[in-house]
Amino acid sequence: MHPQIQSFFDLITGTASHVIYDEIGGHAAVVDPVLDYDAKSGRTSTVAADKILLFLREQRLTLAWILETHAHADHLSSAKYLQQALGGKIAIGAHINQVQTTFKKLFNLEPEFAVDGSQFDVLLHEDEIFQIGALQAKALFVPGHTPADMAYQVGDAVFIGDTLFMPDTGTARCDFPGGDAHLLYQSIQKILALPAETRLFLCHDYPPAERAPQWQTTVAAQRAGNIHVHDGISAAAFVHMRNARDATLEKPLLIFPSVQVNIRAGDFPPAENNGISYLKIPLNSL
Repeated sequence: MHPQIQSFFDLITGTASHVIYDEIGGHAAVVDPVLDYDAKSGRTSTVAADKILLFLREQRLTLAWILETHAHADHLSSAKYLQQALGGKIAIGAHINQVQTTFKKLFNLEPEFAVDGSQFDVLLHEDEIFQIGALQAKALFVPGHTPADMAYQVGDAVFIGDTLFMPDTGTARCDFPGGDAHLLYQSIQKILALPAETRLFLCHDYPPAERAPQWQTTVAAQRAGNIHVHDGISAAAFVHMRNARDATLEKPLLIFPSVQVNIRAGDFPPAENNGISYLKIPLNSL
């Protein structure tokens, strides 16, 4: 079946979330949902997630999956909130254990925090097939931005997370712990080897001033015009560019709160003896 897709864009974090479904009244998956977070107050809210919930309910969709492309560093995940509201299995790539191991050390998390991915319902492996109702989906392992990135292929559409941005803004950074520009180049080539008409749905857009946000492109458009990795760009040239560019970038505003929540499948750290959950800020560490 041809997948039906409804996208939602969060202007504050520049994040695109996507609902994939087979038919009205059928089954759906949500990719990379956002939990609103106010860095000044430390308060969370569910404005973005509630828009997705409203759509799912209006279309009478059964939520089968909540798919994370990776443990995001720029927004908190609302996966747990969506699951509590409508069910579904929370899934991520099986290599999330590497990310959890790294950040458990960085944040000095509680000894009980498991680094085996068990916070998620399903850990997906390369080329693993799963169903979204009548739709067949396939997990694609695309590391580089992080060691655990996955893309999800459903029919003629691929949800590629942070591997590629729109052609005029290039590719994802690789300077987070475990990132690797060589691996990202290889992952991008895997995506660009798909048929030219394949639709690519992005996780982010940080557009130049002259255009509005966009989150859908094609393999053909990326191969012809991506400013970082169009046809003819060698692995060596890409790695040199990516490493040099990454050295100039500031860390994302929400990296510390985001990662601590997202490696827990959208859950908060355990409440302390006063009933409050806390997020840590490691000083002079990144």
